[in-house]
Amino acid sequence: MNKFTSEDIETLENIILSRRDVRGNRFIDKDISKEDLEKILFAGVNAPSVGFSQPWEFVVVKDAAIRTKIKQSFFEENEKAADLFEGKKGDAYTQLKLEGISESALNIAVFYKPKEHPVLGQTSMKEAGVFSVVCAIQNMWLMARALGVGLGWVSILNPNKVKTILNAPEDRELIGYLCLGHVDFFYENPELEKLKWEKRKTIDEVLIYNHY
Repeated sequence: MNKFTSEDIETLENIILSRRDVRGNRFIDKDISKEDLEKILFAGVNAPSVGFSQPWEFVVVKDAAIRTKIKQSFFEENEKAADLFEGKKGDAYTQLKLEGISESALNIAVFYKPKEHPVLGQTSMKEAGVFSVVCAIQNMWLMARALGVGLGWVSILNPNKVKTILNAPEDRELIGYLCLGHVDFFYENPELEKLKWEKRKTIDEVLIYNHY
């Protein structure tokens, strides 16, 4: 078993605290090296998964025409979302840059691939397979940040349209659409925290012992 030093622990904590959701206005015109992309994907495929099912697939999208189609889905869904926020939040929403589909060096669509047979640990909670894919995305996010690569998760998309654009098999489920690229800088604090969109919660606010 590996033993980790206090310096290792501090480094991991720093990476976690420094992770940011990167928007299109931060990406710069610089390719991601093959080595860095492989490290990010390696982090993803080594995530924990229920029943060691490893139910993820990654579609690396560099083609500009495909990305333009994906971005059109974002525009359509973003117009619907903007109507849901009112007052100051509505004003702030219209000012936010919420994706970097075309500005980033590449996109990665992360899919859940269900098993045809029962999966250990997934017989009662079917969602555990999807949760496993989310763990893979988190691993990728942390590795990207450690490499100085920005990553933004675009959730304002129609997943079925993305599936069609990418010609994904019928049984696949889109879990995350990620934009990756080098950035001019990383914010010291999350952008939405800086804008006071929400207040950061403390551990005491969310910690419950034994029962509610």
